[in-house]
Amino acid sequence: MLSHHGRFWFLVQFGIRCAVCVISPKCPFGYDSQTFKIGPFSCIICQALLFECNRCVPCTHVFCKACISRFSDCPLCGADIEKIEADTNLQSVVDRFIDGHARIKRSPVDTDEKEVIGEKKTVIYEDVSLERGAFLVQQAMRAFRANNVESAKSRLSLCAQDIREQLEIAGNTSELCSQLGAVLGMLGDCCRAMGDGTSAVGYFDESVTFLSKVETDDLEVTHTLSVSLNKIGDLKYYEGDLKAARDHYFRALDVRRNAIKDSSKAPSQVLDVAVSLAKVADVDRNLDAEDSATQGFQEAINLLESLKINSEENALEQRRVSVLEFLNGQLSKKQSD
Repeated sequence: MLSHHGRFWFLVQFGIRCAVCVISPKCPFGYDSQTFKIGPFSCIICQALLFECNRCVPCTHVFCKACISRFSDCPLCGADIEKIEADTNLQSVVDRFIDGHARIKRSPVDTDEKEVIGEKKTVIYEDVSLERGAFLVQQAMRAFRANNVESAKSRLSLCAQDIREQLEIAGNTSELCSQLGAVLGMLGDCCRAMGDGTSAVGYFDESVTFLSKVETDDLEVTHTLSVSLNKIGDLKYYEGDLKAARDHYFRALDVRRNAIKDSSKAPSQVLDVAVSLAKVADVDRNLDAEDSATQGFQEAINLLESLKINSEENALEQRRVSVLEFLNGQLSKKQSD
């Protein structure tokens, strides 16, 4: 899933700096930067920007190719679909919207600065890749949830390219590295959903590289880093490479353990540690290291049994109970053997 990577730390407000006034942004296509409305450029099936736009014949309604290919009747009007045809003209407009709409960025207002050339106001423009990044990630998440994975991958690839360009200018700042790490993790999810395990590992591995450069106690960055490591471990596990799987699971466990050493030990973090302990222990059992496996399962059980969760956090408590049942089942399985 993409959820854990769903970080909008790079969503910033539009603003305009000029000599005497602030002008509210207005897109001629009706795009609203606050609500992400995209009007006629959206597909009603996936609720995201049109991707590989196709038109139904004879009703002429347009959708993403991947979305409309699942239907025999138009989901908008109910007409029989005789065939679908690529609408390259509309797709070209959508692509221009992505490439050009948010490229002009108004700088933050500086009331002390007066820039006048003759009697004309000067509006200063700058790159807006981060604002565009928030928009692209939002569209990618919509598409991914609707199983339009190619669309999601395309939007995320553009976002990653934008952030890489910023990295070349600004260097490896914590903010940019965390942004790129999260987006690369989402690209890994897309590749995994498409059955491309090799590319998925590549993206997850690069995600780990950039997130590891971030020196922060940010809970979400830590979680995203450990999740990317776990996903590499999962893919290696399914490939049968248990030693590589264990290595990545253990690295994730190490990240999560360090996160709770000098922190308030949020319940979600403790749960993450327990899950990582279970993953490592499961691999140990498959590698015939039963003593290590038993020790890992028991350590995770002890953590969860001592974990106190507020009554209003129902979802977290349900997760704790579920993981605890699994762990107890693993120990019971050994005893029955």
